[in-house]
Amino acid sequence: MTEPCDLTALEARRMIGARQLSPVELLDSCLARIAAVNPAINAVVAMDEPRARADARAAEAAVMRGEKLGLLHGLPIGIKDLEETEGLVTTFGSPLFKDHVPKADLGSVARIRAAGAIITAKTNTPEFGAGANTRNAVYGATGNPHDPTRSAAGSSGGSGAALAAGMFAICSGSDTGGSLRNPAAFNGIVGFRPSPGLVSSERRLLAWQNLPVLGPMARNAPDTALLLAAMAGDDARDPLSYTLPDHPVRGVADLWTPLRPIDLSALRVAATEDFGIALVENTVREAFRARVAALAPLFARMEAATPDCAGADEAFEVLRALNFVAAHAKKVAETPEMVGPNVRANVAEGLGYSVADVARAGVLQTELYQRWQAFFAAGTDLIVTPAITISPRPWSELFPAEIDGQKTRTYFHWLAMAYIVTLTGHPAISIPLGRDAKGMPFGLQIVGPRGGDALVLRAAAAIEAAVAGDATLARPVPDVAALAKAPPISSMPGFLGFD
Repeated sequence: MTEPCDLTALEARRMIGARQLSPVELLDSCLARIAAVNPAINAVVAMDEPRARADARAAEAAVMRGEKLGLLHGLPIGIKDLEETEGLVTTFGSPLFKDHVPKADLGSVARIRAAGAIITAKTNTPEFGAGANTRNAVYGATGNPHDPTRSAAGSSGGSGAALAAGMFAICSGSDTGGSLRNPAAFNGIVGFRPSPGLVSSERRLLAWQNLPVLGPMARNAPDTALLLAAMAGDDARDPLSYTLPDHPVRGVADLWTPLRPIDLSALRVAATEDFGIALVENTVREAFRARVAALAPLFARMEAATPDCAGADEAFEVLRALNFVAAHAKKVAETPEMVGPNVRANVAEGLGYSVADVARAGVLQTELYQRWQAFFAAGTDLIVTPAITISPRPWSELFPAEIDGQKTRTYFHWLAMAYIVTLTGHPAISIPLGRDAKGMPFGLQIVGPRGGDALVLRAAAAIEAAVAGDATLARPVPDVAALAKAPPISSMPGFLGFD
């Protein structure tokens, strides 16, 4: 029998509106799942259960009164611990903020709350989102629900693990170098990086830079689109979320949900294992080739091709470091003992660059963007790639120093399949397509053209539907019963700390 917490978000929301499922009953189910399996993986790190229960009762009362209900009415949600939640501790994974209780929601969180969601918990993240291995000195490490000794990736690793384990049907996340897509791939769920500005964020200090975005995570593409519909919206505090007068492009729900069907057989797809420059593990390459062979008959054309991505590594390294200098140089200078190695390394790197280095990085990014526009204009509708370069490794490994014997450039070089796309500003999604040869989830990245957010989501949903009956390609589901019996992750060596 399906537990309410295992329902899709769309089905749960339909049942709530039809008075077939109470928001109280759904929250109870989510809380029971959290209690049962969270000790094994540490995905959820802060909760306000009394307030969540009160909000669920209020949501139930609104249904019974026949009120107009929001898109997410009565749906429990986990919010990434980088996003401020009014009245609920938000630590950013840093000891400096371990007791920080915001007085107001981040704008996107406020929109989620206004859409009727029950903000139930915060989900774990590495310190200030630095790195794709979710562990910190406040809450400790997050384990992968498919094997708690392995990484859940990051930096939205807590959200990814919580979704895979059935704690929630929807969670929020954010993405600079793949932090929505990487944990989606490792945990076997869906993470969508929208076009910059689609989900406004007033918190970026370098507000005109396109690298960091907020976005939705779920267990399938239609649920991801549902959450996006609530998160998207204009905000004058975010210069990238501008629009033209009387021509709204964000916050219009029917642009995103329900997703309109799409004919995959009309699409031309380029497939690349590595964008021509990334280090990709053979296990991942083999899994990707098998997925390309299985999916090729669905499309008008699927052939090996890649846009020219020369200079992407250099550009991302410099521009990413620029963000860290803006956000964290003062912390590193004044309280270095309270800041972890990833943040210190990025700040030190950034302070070592010259104005000429920064200018060159901007030029490289611009040239990359222009080459991508030409690539799509020449006859490509979508690009598919592996979402991440390796199969999940132990979370005790701070970052992969090598891939199949080749040394990585930096602690985030292994995220190249994601951050190359970040630089261009194109929308991208990671969807689960079975398991790799090591038995861990495999994520397929689908990249769309400039502004092609709806196209990417519609194609992802169509692919999910096409493979639904194939046990080798369907979403892998962790053994929840085994997780409930597993030893707590907190008992493992190295659980709490930066490194």
